[in-house]
Amino acid sequence: MTPDEKKKAVAEAAIQYVESGWVIGVGTGSTANHFIDALARIKGKLDGAVASSNATAERLKKTGIPVLDLNATGNLPLYVDGADEATKFLHLIKGGGGALTREKIVAAASAKFVCIADDSKLVDVLGKFPLPIEVIPMARSLVARKLVQLGGQPVLREGYKTDNGNIILDVHNLSIMNPVDLEEKLDHLAGVVANGLFAIRPADVLLLGSDRGVRTLT
Repeated sequence: MTPDEKKKAVAEAAIQYVESGWVIGVGTGSTANHFIDALARIKGKLDGAVASSNATAERLKKTGIPVLDLNATGNLPLYVDGADEATKFLHLIKGGGGALTREKIVAAASAKFVCIADDSKLVDVLGKFPLPIEVIPMARSLVARKLVQLGGQPVLREGYKTDNGNIILDVHNLSIMNPVDLEEKLDHLAGVVANGLFAIRPADVLLLGSDRGVRTLT
């Protein structure tokens, strides 16, 4: 199976977690886009969706799924999204697409977080994929200096602004042995809006697309 076929397979598998009458959270990125395409076929079952990015909101609207504001919906039963890296403990790195802050908010509001990914994303230790961190622009160099002290090598994502109007620093050369601890440390840096570690609130289910079909990790 090609990586794209694996992504499609896990997106289809995630549909089984959707129940009638629900408003669900929907993530951002290529795998999440396959999930939106699959959702389009059962859109009559849904009362709506909360999008984790402007791009996802646009795609949902095109399929005819109502896009709702999280402030109006309250807590959600389900959130489905991809990942850039995942471990068997369901700790994730997310934010390659730049939507990490809103993704984190929707994940925090959801009772169940189903992560969908192809098996190339499964790693023993997080950090080979550069860790995205959303930063208030005036704090860019302050945060970068702190990240260097933590052993990382921050690189500004050139010409990129998040949906929230902020910048992203992609942090290279981290070997993240304790993701919960690092996530907490990064959250306490002045000027950091959010970081791409999803370990304090990890996924509840990880669906991995492989040549042998879809594996479920819980």
